[in-house]
Amino acid sequence: MPPHETPLPTRRLGRHPDEFSIIGLGGGHLSRSSVTDAEAARMIPAAIDAGITFLDTAWDYGYGVSEERYGRAIQGRRDDVFLMTKVCARDAKTARSQLDDSLRRLQVDYLDLWQFHEVNYDNDPEWIFEAAGAVEAALEARDRGLVRYIGFTGHKSPHILRAMLEFDFEWDACQMPISPFDGAFRSFRSEILPLLNQRGIACLGMKSLGGNGQFVGVNGLTAQDCRRYALSQPIAVLICGMVDERDLAQDVEIARSFTPMSDTEQADLLARIHREATDGRHEYYKTTTYFDHEYHREAHDFPAFAEIRNR
Repeated sequence: MPPHETPLPTRRLGRHPDEFSIIGLGGGHLSRSSVTDAEAARMIPAAIDAGITFLDTAWDYGYGVSEERYGRAIQGRRDDVFLMTKVCARDAKTARSQLDDSLRRLQVDYLDLWQFHEVNYDNDPEWIFEAAGAVEAALEARDRGLVRYIGFTGHKSPHILRAMLEFDFEWDACQMPISPFDGAFRSFRSEILPLLNQRGIACLGMKSLGGNGQFVGVNGLTAQDCRRYALSQPIAVLICGMVDERDLAQDVEIARSFTPMSDTEQADLLARIHREATDGRHEYYKTTTYFDHEYHREAHDFPAFAEIRNR
């Protein structure tokens, strides 16, 4: 996709002056086995050329595949992007090691944003903040100039993210689901987003299509409906999973032509899906372990999926 003469709209990182495109490129999809190295090598520069300046990835996406693909693709373009990755460890020692891994794979000497990944278990906040917890490594990294900003992510339940916010810590960002379905079941938008905005913490929206695109088609919903609804909320950026240039073209056009939904439009959209939204059946990331990475399951000593099936 060639550069477009019309730039994408931008938003700020919460209370900070940094600005980036209103959509970001999701690194999870780019680590899937269905995406080859060559395809990723085309996709990432094409996204930047199209105006996407926010890059999302994580230490555990493909156990390094995503970060390595980004690292190769952004050579010579580091200053063109806001680069974020995530740490999975809950203790300081392992978090330091994972940060070293991420910097090496990404081939950079600093991150714009480093986030505690998948804060999905009730005791994750306690583990992160206990003595020698991972927050110690994050503060050290910021002091050393390896990390500019610190945040956290989660997709399981608002009460767990609220526990992170209750610690005496000046968070810079929080990544969480923002979608039409979220409003009717364990709603991050209703319970967490107002708290973030009050404190100037940037909300990074994700899973606007459900993570696997499962929202599209429900009662006639389109990808444009879901993306536009999410972008109409007071968030800093919407992370979009893309696996090919067709996805990229679709999401870039949605961002470029974006106009906020009116309150009436939003209410009508939510009414269309209300019956199916109130039990979480389409939000697998809240109601099942489908989107929970095995690293985190093992850290909490939950059995592997194969073990469960064989019981």
